[in-house]
Amino acid sequence: MTVSLNEKIDFYYQMLRIRIVEETIADAYPKQKMRTPIHLSIGQEAAAVASGAVLKKTDYAVSSHRAHGHYLAKGGDLKAMIAEIHGKVTGCCRGRGGSMHLIDQSVGFMGSTAIVANTIPIGVGLGLSIQLSGENKLSCIYLGDGAIEEGVFYESLNFAVLKKLPVLFVCENNFYSVYTPLRKRQPINRHIHAFVKSMGANVAFVENGYDVIACYDALKVMSDKVRAGCGPGFVEIYTYRYREHCGPNYDHDLGYRSIAEYETWRSQDSIDTLQKQLGQEGVTQIQFGKIKGGIEKEIEEAFLYAEQSAFPEAIDAISGQYASVKESVCVS
Repeated sequence: MTVSLNEKIDFYYQMLRIRIVEETIADAYPKQKMRTPIHLSIGQEAAAVASGAVLKKTDYAVSSHRAHGHYLAKGGDLKAMIAEIHGKVTGCCRGRGGSMHLIDQSVGFMGSTAIVANTIPIGVGLGLSIQLSGENKLSCIYLGDGAIEEGVFYESLNFAVLKKLPVLFVCENNFYSVYTPLRKRQPINRHIHAFVKSMGANVAFVENGYDVIACYDALKVMSDKVRAGCGPGFVEIYTYRYREHCGPNYDHDLGYRSIAEYETWRSQDSIDTLQKQLGQEGVTQIQFGKIKGGIEKEIEEAFLYAEQSAFPEAIDAISGQYASVKESVCVS
């Protein structure tokens, strides 16, 4: 699939933006102003950006605990995200949810949650609502390899296939569930996309998930199939997170993965690779500098916005309830 130079530059901008946002979060986290667990996607930007590029503003998307990149690639408001991580009332969940609970309905990002696989049935339900209403859009569900081990994944996939729902599953396989490698959790030589295919879904596999163009090609083809009414699509993408499962630090000292493994993936970094390609196609260091400078200014403004925003009032903790329980009296 042909990708124009301008599209490549946009991919670069989007990936670099997510990278610098999360690196800034990691650098500022020790100041104790972000009192929420954070799950950074540093290293996994290509999958998020490529999927965001094939989604329309009107499409739905849901994610899990590692959602910053998905939220931003879908067009989520950066200031609202940073404010949310700071627990401020101007946050996208009014300061109630923190890093793992992001939402921006104006761009179709319908939410992320902390519980593994929790948003999968929600995303399938959104797909059903699309089908029932006859709308021309799809529902994208972001999940990791760990979610494959939850029963709700199979129930949701089965239902989506049965009803031929317009659902796109994007599986970012980074080979680890917290500190446990894939080989200790799932049978050796079994490929996730292969058994998903056996359940009736259309599947694709991107072995080099650090190649944003390869990710985009696979996701574009699959999203077109979903939009054409061919039923749910599932794209498995191999990728790798650079930092610890939860937190701002590196965790090579824990021994569950080696420095050599990290360095192998780091040497293939998607942003560095694309920057080199763009340089060969005529993009100058001055242009790269302007891109980075613009991103840094935007992030600085977002953090300032969060700092200056107010914390929620105590009453906000019970506002917006969707149900209430009244005291009942039993009469004998």
